[in-house]
Amino acid sequence: MIDGHTKLAGVMGWPVEHSRSPLMHNHWCRVNGVNGAYVPLPTHPDGFDKALRGLAAAGFQGVNVTIPHKEAAMRACDELTPTAKRAGAVNTICFVAGRIIGDCTDGTGFCDNLSAHDVAIAGRAMVLGAGGAARAVAAALLDRGCEVVIANRTLERAEALVEALGGGEAVAWYEWPSLLSGCSLLVNATSMGMGGKAGLDWDAALREAAPGLCVTDIVYTPRETPLLLAAQARGLRTVDGLGMLVHQARAGFRAWFGVDPQADRTTFDLLAASLRTDA
Repeated sequence: MIDGHTKLAGVMGWPVEHSRSPLMHNHWCRVNGVNGAYVPLPTHPDGFDKALRGLAAAGFQGVNVTIPHKEAAMRACDELTPTAKRAGAVNTICFVAGRIIGDCTDGTGFCDNLSAHDVAIAGRAMVLGAGGAARAVAAALLDRGCEVVIANRTLERAEALVEALGGGEAVAWYEWPSLLSGCSLLVNATSMGMGGKAGLDWDAALREAAPGLCVTDIVYTPRETPLLLAAQARGLRTVDGLGMLVHQARAGFRAWFGVDPQADRTTFDLLAASLRTDA
C-alpha cells in the first residue's frame, strides 16, 4: 500500500528492465513490514544528472546506479564515502539533507558472499578484468590482506589499476592461467560468461589450478557460468555471483529504509526462480 509516508528508492540504468534489484528490495520491504517501494528508473545517459537531482528533490531516499551510469554518478555526487573513493566507483547513492552521497558496496558485497560460503579471504587472488567491478573487488581484497594479481586483455589498463589502488600486480592476459598454481582464489570480474557465452576455453585455462583454488564469478545470469561449470568439472570449489548481488544490496536497503535485511534462503529462492523464468 503506497501512501504519503512511503519511502522511495530505485535503480537507475539504461536499460534497466533486466535488473533483479526491484524484486529483491520490494521482497525485503514486504517481509520486514517496511512502508517502502523500490522502482526501476530507465534513465538515458543524456539526462542522468538532471534525473538524479530530480529524484533527490522529489523526496527519494536514494538509488542504485548500474550500467552505464557509474562514472557519471561519481561526478554527480556532492560527497563520496572512503570506500567509493577507494573503489573508484559508485553503485549506491543516498540523498541526505539535499546532498548526494555516493558509496560503493560491490567490494564488500563480494567479500560478504565469500564469507557466507566459508571461503577464507586470504592468500593470493587472481582477478580477471580491470573495469569498475574489478577495481571494487581488487580494492576490497587488498584491504583484507590478500595478494592481488590483475590480468586484463589490455595490460596497460591492468597496470593503471594497480597504480590507482597502490597495490597488487599486473600481468599480461596470456600469463594468468600459468599462475593459478600459486593462487587460492580466481575471480572473473569481466562480462565473459554472461548469457552462457563462454568467451574462453575455461577448461584449458584451469589446467594449472591448485586443487584448493576457489573459483568465483560476478556474473549471475546464468548462475552456473561456463567458468564455474569448467571449475566444477575439475573438482574445484565454486561460488556463483548471485550472492554478491544480494549482499551488496543490503547496505543500501539499510540506509534507505532503516532495516538490515537478511540474505536468507527465501531471498535467494525468489531471485533464482526469476532467473529460471528468463532462461
